[in-house]
Amino acid sequence: MLAKRVLDLFIAVPLLILISPLWLFIVLWIKTDSPGPAIFRQKRVGIKGELFTIYKFRTMVPNADAVMKAKIEQLKQEGKFDPENFIFQEKDDPRITRSGRFLRKTSLDELPQLLNIINGTMSLVGPRPEVPEIVEQYTPDQRKRLDMPPGVTGLAQINGRSELTLAETLRYDVQYVKNWTFWADVKILWKTLFVVLAGKDAY
Repeated sequence: MLAKRVLDLFIAVPLLILISPLWLFIVLWIKTDSPGPAIFRQKRVGIKGELFTIYKFRTMVPNADAVMKAKIEQLKQEGKFDPENFIFQEKDDPRITRSGRFLRKTSLDELPQLLNIINGTMSLVGPRPEVPEIVEQYTPDQRKRLDMPPGVTGLAQINGRSELTLAETLRYDVQYVKNWTFWADVKILWKTLFVVLAGKDAY
């Protein structure tokens, strides 16, 4: 795991410095495009189930998080919540702003997570950090994804991204955790580069 941490810092620190001018431009664009903060903050579940604050460029209307939580709660009350087939990101989600669509397509919305990598709450590669409401529904096997730090990219992100159901994503994440190697991370990072450049399955 030390090698994983070294790789994270070796890439994240220089990258954060290099993109600082782009960061400023994105912040101004988001603020001009829609009211609300430029940086989106949300509590996610990290390694060993510990909560942390994730950072992203805001791509949705300010109350989008509350809308999603209300949707999940309503489905639970109606007995219709199916965590196996639940999909968070829809192609024509009306909550997404104009600037947000471009930022998601190019994955630029993920750039603030470099701060999470540097402070140690996330890694470059790992299972995507989930909200507590979903983690509560995990089976014992699915909870194995919490045995490693969450990542900006991962096995699921190079095999379908937004097209995957929650169950499919969880299977990829558990597979990653059970078979982790340093070189697996390098391979995933390399494949992520091509997935991002192609803008594939991102919305």
